[in-house]
Amino acid sequence: MELAFNNEQIKIRDATQEDHSAIIRITQEVFAESTFEKNIENHYGIIGDKDWIWRKTRHLQEDLSHPDGHCLVAASDKRVLGYVTIRLDKQAKIGVIANLAVTQVAANKGIGRALLKQAEALMRDVGMEVARIETLEQNMIGQHLYPQLGFDEIARQIYFAMDLREQNENR
Repeated sequence: MELAFNNEQIKIRDATQEDHSAIIRITQEVFAESTFEKNIENHYGIIGDKDWIWRKTRHLQEDLSHPDGHCLVAASDKRVLGYVTIRLDKQAKIGVIANLAVTQVAANKGIGRALLKQAEALMRDVGMEVARIETLEQNMIGQHLYPQLGFDEIARQIYFAMDLREQNENR
């Protein structure tokens, strides 16, 4: 699948090891407004001397190295503009889209949509029967985009956390 952005031809392709630093950079740029890791940090502050970027990057690196994981990038000859990570549960026949991110300069240009369509095609090709994606309430872009691409809202989840660093006698 090919797209155009700023006179650059954008191709969606499998990520390579050389793309990982760009993927991590995009993650750090994009996910501040839509990750529970940042929500936890906003509420409790830095945890264990590690900020939300460290935790989110760690989760992403786990996805990138997972044996049943895939990562697709939207890239020109010059740069990576977005990515999607996918985990395949071959026994359950469910594909999970774990991360979707597009650089702010390339947002709202159809790149996220194209990445999701390519992820769907990949999941179909390997025999997945259901594709799943999650988003936070504050991610209005995702809440708007995912139903347009055929995703049905199945449930809502509420995240709770407790600061174990404090002694709270009132519980």
